[in-house]
Amino acid sequence: MTKGSSPHHIIAIGASAGGMEEINTFFDHTPLDGVAYIIIQHLSSDFKSRMAELLARHSKLEVLEAEDGLMVKTNLVYLIPNDKYMTIRDNRLYLTNKQKEDNHLPHLTINRFFNSLAANSGRKAIGIVLSGLGSDGTEGVRAIKKAGGMIIARNPETSEFASMPSHAIATGMVDFVLEPELMPNAIEDYIKYGAELTYDNEGDDKYLKEIIELIKEKSPLDFSDYKPSTILRRTKRRAAQHNFMTLGNYLEFLKTAPDEVDALTKDFLISVTSFFRDKEAFEFIQKSVLPDILHKLGPGEELKMWVAGCATGEEVYSLAILIAEQLKGKLKDTVVKIFATDIDSIALTQAGKGVYPATIEKAVSVHRLEKYFLKEANNYRVKPEIRKMVIFAQHDLVKNPPYCNMHLISCRNLLIYMTPILQKKIFTMLLFGLKMDGYLFLGSSENPMPIIKNLQVVNKKWKIYKNLETKRVVRFDAFSIPELFDIKRAPALAILEDSAKSASNTLAEAINASLITELEQLVVCVDEYNHVVKSYGDTTKYLLQKNFNPNLEELLPKALAVAFNLLRNEAMKTNKKASVSGINLKQGHAVIKVSLSVTPLITKKDTQKILMVIFSDDKPDDADGQENTVFDEKIYVDQYTRNLEEELKDLKDKLHSTYEQLDASNENMQSFNEELISANEEMQSTNEEMQSVNEELDTINADYQLKNKELLELNDDLNNYFKSNINGQLIINNELLLMKFSPGAVKQVNLLETDIGRPLSNITTNIKFESIIEDIKQVISKASVITKEIETNDGKWYQLMTMPYVQQADNKVHGAIITFNDITQLKKTQLELDKRNEGLLRINEDLDHFVKAASHDLLAPLGNIELSIDVMNQIPLAEPRLHDFLTIINTSIKKFSSLIKDIGTIANVENDMLAMEMVDMNDIINNVEWSLEGKIELSGAIIKRDLPVKRLRFSRKNMRSIVYNLVSNGIKFKRDVAPVIEISTKTSGDNVILTIQDNGMGMSKKEQDDIFKMYGRLHQDIEGHGIGLHLAKKIVDAAGGNIIVESEPGKGSKFMIFLKAETEVLA
Repeated sequence: MTKGSSPHHIIAIGASAGGMEEINTFFDHTPLDGVAYIIIQHLSSDFKSRMAELLARHSKLEVLEAEDGLMVKTNLVYLIPNDKYMTIRDNRLYLTNKQKEDNHLPHLTINRFFNSLAANSGRKAIGIVLSGLGSDGTEGVRAIKKAGGMIIARNPETSEFASMPSHAIATGMVDFVLEPELMPNAIEDYIKYGAELTYDNEGDDKYLKEIIELIKEKSPLDFSDYKPSTILRRTKRRAAQHNFMTLGNYLEFLKTAPDEVDALTKDFLISVTSFFRDKEAFEFIQKSVLPDILHKLGPGEELKMWVAGCATGEEVYSLAILIAEQLKGKLKDTVVKIFATDIDSIALTQAGKGVYPATIEKAVSVHRLEKYFLKEANNYRVKPEIRKMVIFAQHDLVKNPPYCNMHLISCRNLLIYMTPILQKKIFTMLLFGLKMDGYLFLGSSENPMPIIKNLQVVNKKWKIYKNLETKRVVRFDAFSIPELFDIKRAPALAILEDSAKSASNTLAEAINASLITELEQLVVCVDEYNHVVKSYGDTTKYLLQKNFNPNLEELLPKALAVAFNLLRNEAMKTNKKASVSGINLKQGHAVIKVSLSVTPLITKKDTQKILMVIFSDDKPDDADGQENTVFDEKIYVDQYTRNLEEELKDLKDKLHSTYEQLDASNENMQSFNEELISANEEMQSTNEEMQSVNEELDTINADYQLKNKELLELNDDLNNYFKSNINGQLIINNELLLMKFSPGAVKQVNLLETDIGRPLSNITTNIKFESIIEDIKQVISKASVITKEIETNDGKWYQLMTMPYVQQADNKVHGAIITFNDITQLKKTQLELDKRNEGLLRINEDLDHFVKAASHDLLAPLGNIELSIDVMNQIPLAEPRLHDFLTIINTSIKKFSSLIKDIGTIANVENDMLAMEMVDMNDIINNVEWSLEGKIELSGAIIKRDLPVKRLRFSRKNMRSIVYNLVSNGIKFKRDVAPVIEISTKTSGDNVILTIQDNGMGMSKKEQDDIFKMYGRLHQDIEGHGIGLHLAKKIVDAAGGNIIVESEPGKGSKFMIFLKAETEVLA
């Protein structure tokens, strides 16, 4: 076939991580002519692919990169562009852009293309799954197999990345598991022999029946009533795929390969379905059928439908959507049950998930997708309100009884695969399942002729019918006995087999011993279930002549049946013979009297009871010495009726109990199963998301080793820069997630490796990120740079520079870089300087205030001295008044000296605080007592001490000034009693509390507010300058402490000084 013609097969190759080498190996062994190859590989959207150049070295075929709308031609290889999704329709390739928001989602490009290839090529589609991570391609594999195509998977045992081929194999849809170099030959054989599916080969009938029997032995499925042509075609295709040219050889292979039996069974069950298949038919149901059903629906009545052969569920969900649209707001008030059944458990599992690929967009409108589906990556999930209408169950139309009282039954394009006899049987069953006026919805190729007289044609084109039959009758003996009932028959069958094998050694001896004394009788042996095991004698005399039934009771006339039932029960209970005579039995025009006895027999196997039933005519001269009960039909019938009623009641109770348990168990299992499926899907989705980035990196690494080396070198440069940079750096993306940080940031910010990828606002460190979140947002939005200073929880200071993170690819801001510059030492120095400046400003303010106030106080003594000197110049030296003036001058000079000293003390408070040392409080108090010795003696003052804290680190000079001023004031402002001054120290937390308390005049609350002001004097008639308390407070403030006063007039004052200082406590 020449290049340019349309290919007879299209081969799609899906690959991801590790797939490049396998693709090369595949094309090294591909001489195949007449097909087209399309390669679907996971590649990053931002990566420039050289696949065409690399693959050209391994393939003689021309390699092209796909373009939108390009027609697929034979003997060409097409590559998917790295930034596109690709599909095929009418043998043309169509491309769509990958969305940026899809970058964090798993790549499902293979699923997309495989699904479209299945729809485009059907049986001419061939899918190959090579190495890769994740599960992409799994859904596409199912689609190609449903369409009748072939699937090959790479052997996962020898694959470096086995996830993708393993997931494909797990579907059970893979035809071959091969190494890449063996795949071309398998494809060539498939194309060559797959078309040779005729029904003329000698022996095919025989082998096909044996294959069907083999499947029946291995599974509960029976395909014997399916059309042989369909079954044979699919069987021969499987045989050809395994290189078997005859069904005989393939049969021998099946006997030793249970996996292939399963695969062949699944091939038989593959069905074609889609949403709203035959759109006009569903529109007719929506406009005409559903309104009629809902109009006739009674109050509280359930809406019940049955979709037989539902496959993967598209049709049943289509009906559920139509019902939801029809009911609208009344959906919550109406109980809807749609029974969806199929023989294929795998298809039912897929249907129960309610998850479908994006290809359903072709069949489902945008409005319905938005209203009734949830978008999940490249899939759609049915919403819960639609899913809860449907009940999925495994059901075999051939074996199991029908669902009943249905308003609508859909069975489309299923019966066409079955023989006419089986079709008639199933049509009868479907009719039985319909309510009066119920609707039957069939496929376009199906004809309900066996039941047409019971149906009214509603729509001939779309095969929609209405049931007219009021009496629903079906012969259930036409169905195979369900496995549930076969369980009870198993012991009886085992007895029959044992009896045949024992050559009558046990049973025959017991019967012969009894028959010695019995003549002209019928002897029938039955098991405990009344099933006939063996009989001796003429059955025509006592048994009804009809189709043989294994149950003896059903073969007896009414009178004998009643008598047998009662005698059987008695013999079973007593384990003794029970008999009755005088039973009227009509034979022709005469009535004879019959005797009946039931005797338990003993066999070697006592696990099962065998009863011997003897029928004989009554004889008037019978003198066997036994007294038989005479049969009274009325009494026996009444007893028989009571027994039946009791048995029926017991059966009803057991059935009701069993039904309730089964219903509860079924609901629990269904719910648990749904939860497991949902959890499994979520886990799988999460796993794929985590691995998607790794897939891209591995693919790039396999194809571009040189590029990877450059990236590694660049990464080493970046890491070395990070390690050598003492400043911490954080890289934040647009979503404010922490993407990277330097080692310096670990020490400075206390970050952990696990913080990468977390939102900045959720990270707990010693930095309050909330304060800079807005700055980061502003930097990202405006591409600006922001610098600020922040303090950490451990007291360190950093200068934060936040600048935009710009990627060269698009020159756009994709986050921010935060740089931490440690300025703790600089900040401490600055704070100390600020503190010093504040102290100097306070000193200057105090000095200014002092100078202004002192100018007046200094002028007073100077004026006194000047006036005294002027007067003294006019008084003779011998004048006695001269001594008084000298006293005034001396007093003025002392005041002047004291004032100058106070000025010096105030000015040096800040400097004195720098001279810190361990100060002994006893030494300080002793020095103060020595200085005030004269005043203490004159006033009779008593000074008490309580000093648990003996030593503390403080300025000695300033501590003496505090104690001196407060003790001096305690003596100065005394009452009429001797002053008592108490000095104490104690610790409280981090503070030392120095307390000085006196019993002096005290002061009011208003006076307490003014006592610490400079020159604040409460008693003008008492000597003083108003500087002492101001000076004490200034010292305490400079030390970072606090001084408070508690006082009442006439009760003294208590001064408490709180200092933060190192102490020594007295032992």
